[in-house]
Amino acid sequence: MNENKVPTTVYAESTPNPKVMKFVANRAIIQGDSVEFMNIDEAKNAPLAVKLFHFAFVKEVFIARNFVSITKYDAMEWEDVVMEVREFIREYLSKDKPVIREEIEEITSKSQQEPTQAEIVQPEKLGEVEKRIVDILEEYVAPAVESDGGNIRFVSYKEGTVSVLLQGACSGCPSSTVTLKQGIENILKKMLPTLIDEVIAING
Repeated sequence: MNENKVPTTVYAESTPNPKVMKFVANRAIIQGDSVEFMNIDEAKNAPLAVKLFHFAFVKEVFIARNFVSITKYDAMEWEDVVMEVREFIREYLSKDKPVIREEIEEITSKSQQEPTQAEIVQPEKLGEVEKRIVDILEEYVAPAVESDGGNIRFVSYKEGTVSVLLQGACSGCPSSTVTLKQGIENILKKMLPTLIDEVIAING
């Protein structure tokens, strides 16, 4: 064992969505894009997510660069299970077990049942206005959304309407509509005047 290795720590952080708890590690746990799993079948190539779905109260799992957001069913309160989940994730990560296997992108693209994922436009197909919208979302919106345990993805822009996909803690969050309208919509209108009328979440 490497004596210089920094011990893995994980802390739990509440999010604006009462159903979602964010578990933050002191290091990166995946490379590349965040991934969201709605059920255990979608997670077959993500060993950590599979293990988490074995907890009866886990409804959805969202994995980002250095944190995991877990959506629970209403039957259980976070205060009853948060310590157990935090310790489970910490122990799993400390053993350097795989979080996501290499071929995850291929699996997730096939396994996503909701058409929302398929609708997400590939960067190379974006027009000039769409590229500017994506840049603004990534620079001004994504960091704040990520700090709340979620993610936002650009889906489309048509006739003044920007469609986005909310993931992790942002999906189904009571305050996400307010965030969407007062935050994201205002930023885009301010930075792209005359081009933006409204922002909608296709899964909100």
